[in-house]
Amino acid sequence: MAKEQETCKNCEKQFEDTFQFCPHCGQQAKEDLTVGVLFYNTISNYFSFDARFFKSFLPLMFKPGFLAKRFVEGKRLLYLHPAQLYLFISVVFFFVFSFIQREQVQSLDENLAKTMKKNMVVDTITPQHIKDSFSIVKLQKQKVKDSIARAEIRKALEENKFIHGFSDKQIDSLVNADNFQQNGMANFDFNKKSIDSLIEMDASEAIILKEMGLNEDAGAFKRRIYKQGLKFYKSRKGGSILQAFYDTIPIAMFFLLPIFALFLKLFYRKSGSYAHHLVFSFYYFSFLFTVFSIIISINFIYDIPDWIDLLIGISTFIYLLKALRVFYQQGRFKTFFKGSIVTFLFLSFVAPLTALILGMFAFMFY
Repeated sequence: MAKEQETCKNCEKQFEDTFQFCPHCGQQAKEDLTVGVLFYNTISNYFSFDARFFKSFLPLMFKPGFLAKRFVEGKRLLYLHPAQLYLFISVVFFFVFSFIQREQVQSLDENLAKTMKKNMVVDTITPQHIKDSFSIVKLQKQKVKDSIARAEIRKALEENKFIHGFSDKQIDSLVNADNFQQNGMANFDFNKKSIDSLIEMDASEAIILKEMGLNEDAGAFKRRIYKQGLKFYKSRKGGSILQAFYDTIPIAMFFLLPIFALFLKLFYRKSGSYAHHLVFSFYYFSFLFTVFSIIISINFIYDIPDWIDLLIGISTFIYLLKALRVFYQQGRFKTFFKGSIVTFLFLSFVAPLTALILGMFAFMFY
């Protein structure tokens, strides 16, 4: 007796109706389209959110180096692909981080508005009736502006340590530098009252830029800086620049991760091809993003003390050392030495340089 045949709705080929899945294309034979099925398929297709994710998550968090080692050994279907795992976790991280972005952007705008207001109060102290005190008043005004600017920069750097990688010592050195005023690309020494008058008169941009100190023979790069400086002065808002900075971080991560893998390749030249080091980097950065996501989520409920943040930072380094030892199969001393050098180079040079480039990009194109 011939068995009844079922026609696949996807590939339109026939198969026995007892089959749960089409033997030709793999689609489920009888599956009603529901909201649950729709969203599960979406998550599964784009983020591979299936059983392999749960099989990969616990080893990722508690067995450093295990997933990377298994993957290069050929176990590539049992666990989630490293690039897919990284993509999924990074999407979750930047989604969670977006809530902090809003708060920091709003906070920066509010603090900057207060700073502008304080500066306006200082500007009302004119020395016309006390000419002999002109230089003293001017010096006091500059000190007020300088101290406010330093405080704002320090606050922004301290709140974003996990992004730029600066230590407390580096932040102190940067903020307390004698040439702090000259370090900023958007630091313009111009007559604010004159600029305000020109803006109020709806003067052309060329006239205002000239009043700000832009030379007629200035190059395109310098001209762009002055235009962005004028844009910032008109809006009195730094949140747009900070938002542009944050928006470029996901793109930057796709360059930072391969650079980290390149450092590993330099120190572990005989330990496989560059692709092997990329696999390790994908899993390690997935672990970091997972930790950061958990920290941010907890901070929404309870503000974690600084000493716990420090312990978490140290734990990620210990995790790296254990992962390196498992993956590259070298001794403790060699692993500690190489892991420390790679971490130092990455956090001391690559991360700050990237933050500087992102800051310049954010200012130039916000």
